[in-house]
Amino acid sequence: MKIVFLDAKTLGNDLDDTPFRQLGTVVKYPFSAPEEISDRAADADVLVINKVSINRETLPSVGKVKLICVTATGTNILDKEYLAEHKIQWRNVAGYSTESVAQHTFAMLFYLLEHLRGYDDYVRDGRYVNDRAFTHFSQTFHELNGSTWGILGLGAIGRRVAGIAEAYGAKVIYASASGAPAQEGYTQVDVDTLLCRSDILSIHAPLNQYTEGLMNAEAFRKMKTEAILLNLGRGRILCEADLADALNAGEIQAAGLDVLAEEPMAENSPLLSVRDKSRLLITPHIAWAAVESRQRLMQIVAGQIREFFRIS
Repeated sequence: MKIVFLDAKTLGNDLDDTPFRQLGTVVKYPFSAPEEISDRAADADVLVINKVSINRETLPSVGKVKLICVTATGTNILDKEYLAEHKIQWRNVAGYSTESVAQHTFAMLFYLLEHLRGYDDYVRDGRYVNDRAFTHFSQTFHELNGSTWGILGLGAIGRRVAGIAEAYGAKVIYASASGAPAQEGYTQVDVDTLLCRSDILSIHAPLNQYTEGLMNAEAFRKMKTEAILLNLGRGRILCEADLADALNAGEIQAAGLDVLAEEPMAENSPLLSVRDKSRLLITPHIAWAAVESRQRLMQIVAGQIREFFRIS
């Protein structure tokens, strides 16, 4: 069979693709523009995609394609009705990045909580050399132990974050924007209570009609002024202009974002207007991307292809 990766660059260049090459011919394109998809997919049996949209415009002739594998959980890039018309099946992947995202959540938290950028600059700039005090108290921080950690979206990642936070001695509460039933062993509160009580609030929810724009100016005003917000869910869950205003006004202490409303970041992003840069940490959607997480993803997708074509 022929397996075509239409945007392989989104997975990185450092992964072992042997599981795919054992199945047949593998062709990789770093990225594919909409007008390039049809020709590149012409003689493919399997398409492996991440951000490429597949619909009647981008793939007007389906050729030999029998299976489309999405190397992500979300499948909004697929026109499922169109695929069904042509008896093309699709697969997506879930659960591969739980450890990676949970780890990155705490990396962002400690960077902001302990003002690591400021202390690093203090030493790098030579200000610690021959200073009179052995400890520098320009920026203070608090222990995670005894704090309240709020979670919006208690799926697999949210539960993993909750477990780690509790190990540090934090009290964990969570809210479900959709009003899902309470999960046994966890303290569920309503969204307003989550906003008011959380010292750290981390978002691990999907983007849907309940969460889009949920974190807006009104929400930020309800949060503690010393609260730290972490978004590792989806960018459009929060209003970036309102967040910039909240940070500039001191309504919350800091924010760490791994997801943005527009990715890559737009040159006119309102987040660029945040005056005190130490209060905002943005990472370029890398929380999911530990080497182990991406290799696990590749193994799962290769397994899906094996299962579909009944290859032992």
